[in-house]
Amino acid sequence: MTSRFIPLLAGLMLVVSSLAIQADEVQVAVAANFTAPMRKIAAEFEKDTGHKVLLVFGATGKLYAQIKNGAPFQVFLAADDKTPAKLEAEGDAVPGSRFTYAIGTLVLWSAQPGFVDNQGEVLIKGQFKHLAMSNPKTAPYGAAAVATLTKLGLFDALRSKFVTGENVSQTYQFIVTGNAELGFIALSQIMTDGQLSGGSAWIVPADLHEPIRQDAAILANGKDQPAARSLIEYLKGEKAKAIIRSHGYDL
Repeated sequence: MTSRFIPLLAGLMLVVSSLAIQADEVQVAVAANFTAPMRKIAAEFEKDTGHKVLLVFGATGKLYAQIKNGAPFQVFLAADDKTPAKLEAEGDAVPGSRFTYAIGTLVLWSAQPGFVDNQGEVLIKGQFKHLAMSNPKTAPYGAAAVATLTKLGLFDALRSKFVTGENVSQTYQFIVTGNAELGFIALSQIMTDGQLSGGSAWIVPADLHEPIRQDAAILANGKDQPAARSLIEYLKGEKAKAIIRSHGYDL
């Protein structure tokens, strides 16, 4: 190798080494309702930053328990605003990192076209065997479903028909597989690029339950990790916001 190529090679090696040092992996706990948009956001984030993202999905309550039991997550995207606030108060989330990344929409959905009317009167008629919802103790969308039925005065009348999923992903599967004719899920699960993916749905009016504010925060494990802070900032950017809106969330 001639001497004139040595500086060039050294420079290339320095650039590659610098990129390797800058690239990092961030482990993210994500509420199940945000599965589809987060997968897209993570893919764009990896392309744009070089960082790697490891995603784990689940019910917010279950993810909270895992965090408290030492799970190595560095960022948390919850399905509510209470759980991240609680983690911050308990010293498990970085103060000042918490923000609302999306406002969710509850929907009553059936995989069968025409089964659910756009006023939700199917609930009053009660001509179905099973109504699916997420566990209200661990999943905010389940809590919103209970609040909706309670406000409509239908909770006690329909209680015997409930089929409870651990999270909204499992609840969705109950409906898709026919184990329940209809159920309460997140609008994001049946919307892509602003269009419903099929079946029939009633978008639940927001005044029937508390707002589903979904907050994100950097956890204690991610306090000094550049990739964690980079991801939080990325979620606030226009590219991420466009993906979030396309799945039926408000901002």
